[in-house]
Amino acid sequence: MDWVYVNKVSGYVGQEVEIKGWLYNKRHSGKLWFLLVRDGTGIIQCVVSKADVTEETFENCEKLTQESSLTISGIVREDKRAPGGYELLVSKGEIIQISQEYPITPKEHGETFLMDHRHLWLRSNRQHAILRVRHQLIKSCREFFDSRDFVLVDSPIFTPNACEGTSTLFETEYFGRKAYLTQSGQLYAEAGAMAFGKVYTFGPTFRAEKSKTRRHLTEFWMIEPEVAFYDLDDDMRLIEDHVSFCVQWVLDKCKDELKAIERDTTVLEKVRPPFPRVHYDDAVKMLKEMNIPFEWGGDFGAPDETALAEKFETPFFVTHFPSAIKAFYMKRDLQRPECALACDLLAPEGYGEIVGGSQREDDLSILLERIRKENLPQEAYEWYLDLRRYGTVPHSGYGLGVERFLAWICKLPHVRETIPFARMIYRLNP
Repeated sequence: MDWVYVNKVSGYVGQEVEIKGWLYNKRHSGKLWFLLVRDGTGIIQCVVSKADVTEETFENCEKLTQESSLTISGIVREDKRAPGGYELLVSKGEIIQISQEYPITPKEHGETFLMDHRHLWLRSNRQHAILRVRHQLIKSCREFFDSRDFVLVDSPIFTPNACEGTSTLFETEYFGRKAYLTQSGQLYAEAGAMAFGKVYTFGPTFRAEKSKTRRHLTEFWMIEPEVAFYDLDDDMRLIEDHVSFCVQWVLDKCKDELKAIERDTTVLEKVRPPFPRVHYDDAVKMLKEMNIPFEWGGDFGAPDETALAEKFETPFFVTHFPSAIKAFYMKRDLQRPECALACDLLAPEGYGEIVGGSQREDDLSILLERIRKENLPQEAYEWYLDLRRYGTVPHSGYGLGVERFLAWICKLPHVRETIPFARMIYRLNP
């Protein structure tokens, strides 16, 4: 008799199989028990008839509590009324462990309670579906870049220098020296691009931002491609191809999961390149026309991004931000030096920035001047400056935050549900 996962039972109709899992729910009707058993791949209804099993097996059904672990055997039968379309006609069962009283019940629980029990909340249908979409989203990113001959370059977690700004660094002691948890793999991706032409990094990044908004985590995952000889337009074409590919992949692979979380997919179905492009100047005008007080030179806050998104049904670019509010490594527009060759991709439905990218400054003298002007320690960037000393070329890249992207795809109220164990300003457990 084969041990079979629930998502594979369709290939065993009429055969006796063994299922190993946990009790999700149960109900009793006379001489029948209906056990819903989950095994991580799905849920199957197991029908226990008093006429088909030993008295001990039938009585054990009474003992089972929510999340008790068990092994159960029987014949697979197709039944469209059952969850997943199949059920198990049980011949025998064995209890592995009777669960203690499970803290998460069908009643309403507050977010704090659920996050305190995140290690158990992951077992719920909704959280299960969200994290399966996350799995497919990450898989689609890798497939996108791998199919285009990008090389994965792993960047370090410990770094000697800042990438995005010193105010949001997590500092740690490193054998008598100061080190920081990485804010981004970008600078290392640039080194990779000079070696391989087109690369991407993918890993955790850390920002010590004292923010409590629904869009922020202190630890999140970023995928960051970097391509030699790309300008800003090339960069934006890559972004829209990447985002479109991932959304269509999820729509194809995650129909059941999106249905389980009740996501209206009509917006996602419209995500096809090209995306609208809005110059920062025009974005400022749009905000003023909506009577939103905003002055040229400022960075968009969440309300500003949400207001702009009301004008679009798909993701859209805002380009040429003021150089004063952008990082030192972003190239300036030669026609308007007060503007950077940078772009943000904003999601519709009020989810804000999901991608930030730019053409990088490839001139050594300008980069040195910026490092000095921003009072950054030049010695920590000497290796990065070498990329301009030895074969510098125009190049561009971007960072896509997995959690924000997933929050929009699933239309979640907060990014804390997009990652198995969220780290936020007041949360370090579980």
